[in-house]
Amino acid sequence: MTPQIKALCVHLFTATGAVLSMLAMLAAAEGKWSLMFLWLVVAFIVDGIDGPLARHYHVKTNWPTYDGVLLDLIIDYLTYVFIPAFALFHSGLLPGWTGWLAIIVITYSSVVYFADTRMKTTDNSFAGFPACWNMVVLVLFALEPNFYLMTAIIVALAASMFTNLKFVHPVRSERWRWITLPVALAWVVFAARAAWVDFAPGELAHWGLAITSVYLLVAGVAQQLLPERA
Repeated sequence: MTPQIKALCVHLFTATGAVLSMLAMLAAAEGKWSLMFLWLVVAFIVDGIDGPLARHYHVKTNWPTYDGVLLDLIIDYLTYVFIPAFALFHSGLLPGWTGWLAIIVITYSSVVYFADTRMKTTDNSFAGFPACWNMVVLVLFALEPNFYLMTAIIVALAASMFTNLKFVHPVRSERWRWITLPVALAWVVFAARAAWVDFAPGELAHWGLAITSVYLLVAGVAQQLLPERA
């Protein structure tokens, strides 16, 4: 197989995220939240794998007619933002005005953030919350905090997208990768388990989700507060 064909296969692998997003949307439209999140978890795994593959097979050089970054952003907006926002609103977790506020804040702030060329830092982390609403909404489904607390979390995270607060990339951020990558993998396992058991109350996976989510949220800020020694 030539380098060009390998690069094309990576692009086509990334594009499967569009199919996964449609399957998730169909599940959401029928109120099958567990199934929706399982499809989103699969899409999250694909998103975590395609980046290293793209760099390994030099897709920008070997198949430059497809813009892998643009392809990734389109799929990310569907799976990270649009479908989770729809699920949050349609599920009734946020009733009345809180639901409307949440979907407006999530979709509007995220599309502006995705268009910002400064979203990546020099160490391959993110400047501001990287619009990972699929992760946030899944945790909210699992833990079901008070809807006022949910609203406050959503507004705070949306506001943080336009700050210089750093959020780690679970694969590309080199500093603390030895712990960040295993924590991110554990998050995926806990998320899949929580969705598989239909977010059953008392499930241990919920505690795992809470702990790993806190780490992924604060690790980047901790790195800013604890500068790396020269």
